[in-house]
Amino acid sequence: MADEMADNTVSLARRLDQGLARLGGNLVIPLALLAVAWGQELVDQLVFGGRWNLPMLPGGSFVGVLTAPFSHSGFQHLIGNSLVFLPLSWLVLLRGRRDYLAVWLGVYLAAIPVWLWWPVGSHGLSGVVYGLLGYLLVIGWLEKRPLSILLSLVALVGYGGVLPSLIPLFSPAGVSWIGHLSGFAGGVLAALAVFRE
Repeated sequence: MADEMADNTVSLARRLDQGLARLGGNLVIPLALLAVAWGQELVDQLVFGGRWNLPMLPGGSFVGVLTAPFSHSGFQHLIGNSLVFLPLSWLVLLRGRRDYLAVWLGVYLAAIPVWLWWPVGSHGLSGVVYGLLGYLLVIGWLEKRPLSILLSLVALVGYGGVLPSLIPLFSPAGVSWIGHLSGFAGGVLAALAVFRE
């Protein structure tokens, strides 16, 4: 029993070291994505006075689906999303770029039905944030490996408090709960697509 626990501890430490080594080269990826969002918001505020948003609009161009994560309603909206986007991105990147890309693709796929049928537009990185959270919460349960379980626990303890906002009753007024829910579904979809047995 003691030997098995020691082996598990060594295995977890080794996996964590590997994850941290991978993360070192990947730290810049979420920063580059944030730079796009911050650049858009700066141009919007300084040049267009806050009127140049690039949201996903019902019946609008499909381009809005692609640009919506990088469009925000102001600096307060962008700062709130940035502060959660970075740590969750880095947690997913501990597993690798493939997993991170899978979350983004899952979020975009899950956004298409919202774009097609939901009557209200939405934008912001929060859909991706919920996608990252959904992925992290599910991957540990699917794989049952030490690193995956640790990532799930960190995500649950650190960010589980936002989960009630996926339900319309608990979502603040003016917040796109459907964008959050579709992002979360995209993250779960990504976890199902990439988990390793």
